[in-house]
This record gives sequence, structure tokens and C-alpha cells, in this order.
Amino acid sequence: MKAVQIKSTHEIGLVNIQRPEIKDNELLLKIGYVGFCGSDLNTYRGANAMVEFPRIPGHEIGATISEVGSSVPSHLKVGMVVTVNPYTNCGKCSSCRNGRVNACQDNQTLGVQRDGAMCEYIAIPWEKVIPAEGIGEMESALIEPMSVGFHAVSRGAVTDIDYVLVIGCGMIGIGAIVRASMRGANVIAMDLDDEKLELATHFGARYTINSKSEDVHTKLQEITGGFGPDVIIEAVGSPITYQTAINEVAFTGRVVCIGYSKQDVTFQTKYFVQKELDIRGSRNAMPSDFRAVINYLRSAQTPYHKVITSVIAPDETAEALAKWDANPGKVFRILVKF
Repeated sequence: MKAVQIKSTHEIGLVNIQRPEIKDNELLLKIGYVGFCGSDLNTYRGANAMVEFPRIPGHEIGATISEVGSSVPSHLKVGMVVTVNPYTNCGKCSSCRNGRVNACQDNQTLGVQRDGAMCEYIAIPWEKVIPAEGIGEMESALIEPMSVGFHAVSRGAVTDIDYVLVIGCGMIGIGAIVRASMRGANVIAMDLDDEKLELATHFGARYTINSKSEDVHTKLQEITGGFGPDVIIEAVGSPITYQTAINEVAFTGRVVCIGYSKQDVTFQTKYFVQKELDIRGSRNAMPSDFRAVINYLRSAQTPYHKVITSVIAPDETAEALAKWDANPGKVFRILVKF
């Protein structure tokens, strides 16, 4: 069967691999759509330290069950549209022991530490397969990245009395905007790109700030009545956005960190104490976050098509990744259709 493989830095193309045979506890999934995410772009650039080449990417999955192993529960049936929880959990580390399996110390994500789903078929343990009843394969490929944003909102304990600033309006940031809006919060979207900010308004942002052309502090003070946001979700991963989060969050506020900064970040640590801040990491997502995204995508009003930049064939991935690499700010989500 055909698969997309990142062979080395800036080298991606089709390869032929053996179609998997399932074990008793596995499902064979026929892949419909797989999304390219920012980690895949970093892999293509040779900047993802967690990846060894060659690597088949892909952990944002919309698929259909093709075969069912003999010990798989009966509610999982051939023909069902599903997505996949692409993370592993060891069951032994402190995260797993505390029930937070999304932050497993030894996690291996599909397409990162192990080969992913950008191929025609993949075998998956049934426990990692999530039925996506009521939505199609294309929407199902958007579930995983949105669930990461949903999880960040849970980590921030967002409520309907909060002003929530989401820094970065990529796919994960959009997920955070959606979930915070669903919880009744006043959501502020911040980005450098006006097109992304416009998109954020379609997903629930009440206010927008272009940090390239507007004074962030002044605008936030105006919006929040001089208090600052109660919750700031950092979904970029740069020193300046991390510093902005600490500087601008309200006294006794919560800062939720999703993005990885590749450089050291210098903070005014006095704000940690003076504001009595809660600073919380947010990693991956829980199964409940996946289910919440599925419920959202079932809504007839969901403008999911607005986040899909293009749908391409597997043999078009080299051209698509080269264009994305050259102009990353103008690409939102690329889906590969099998």
C-alpha cells in the first residue's frame, strides 16, 4: 500500500509499505483524510528533535473501520467513521498513576516518535479508536488538533465570568477559542495575521487584537475594564508571547501554556508572586476532550470548512510542504485524502 514518508530534511514522497495485519485487540482502519500539523512541518524542516528519519507522519485522522479483531468490543463495527487518540500511555509513570494519561512521561505520538497514519490503512488498538458518529471523515481529521485547544481550556478552568485571551489563532488556538466560547467566556483572539483573526470571530472570539499593529496592553485594558484577562492561553511558543501572557494576565489569573519555545524565556518572576498566578502546562488531550469536539462538530452551524486551506492527494505532498515551508503564515490546515 502507499504511504507518505518524510525521508530526511526537506525530502518527502510516496513509498510502498506492507498493509498491516491486525491482532485480536486491534482494528484495521481505512484512512480517509489525514491532516498535516505544525509538528509535521518542523519534521520536514529537520527541526523536530523527537523524530528520527525516515518517518511516516500523521496523527490527525479521519477513517472508517475496515476489519475488527476477535477480542474487540461489539460496539465497534465495520463501516463506522472514527478518529484516533494518537498518544500512548505506559500506565506506570506518575502522570498515568494520577489518571492524566495525556501527559504520560513515555508517550509516543503517531507520526512523531513512531510512524503515523499518512497511509492507506493502519492497525490501531481498539482502546485508541473513538467513534465519530454524526460527522464525516473530513471533519474527523480536525478532531485531534481542536481537542488540544479544548484541553487547554479545561486546564484553565474557564467559566462564564472570565475574560480569556488566546494568543495564536492556529488550529489549536481555534480549538481553545471554540471551547472557551462554549463555556460562556468573553474570548479575545490575538495574532499577527488579520485573516486568522477574522477566522477566529467565526469560531466565537468576541474581540480581536493584531499584536503587530495594535498596542496589546492598551487594548486588553480597554476590553477588560482595566483588570487584564482572567485566563491567558499561550498557543504560539515564542519568548515574546510567553512574556506577554505573564505581563498581561490579571492578578490571581491563570496562564495556560501549550506552545513550546525553542529559546530560553526570561520572565519578571515578581509577577508570579505579586499576582499569585496559576501557571499551568497543557499537553495533548484526554478522551473526554475528543468527545467534546465531536459534539461540537455535529452542530450544523460549525464552519469547519473555513479552517481547511487545501485538500491534496498523497502524491502532491512534496509540493504542498515546500509551499507551506516558504509561507507558513498563510496555511491553516492541509488535509491529505486517501
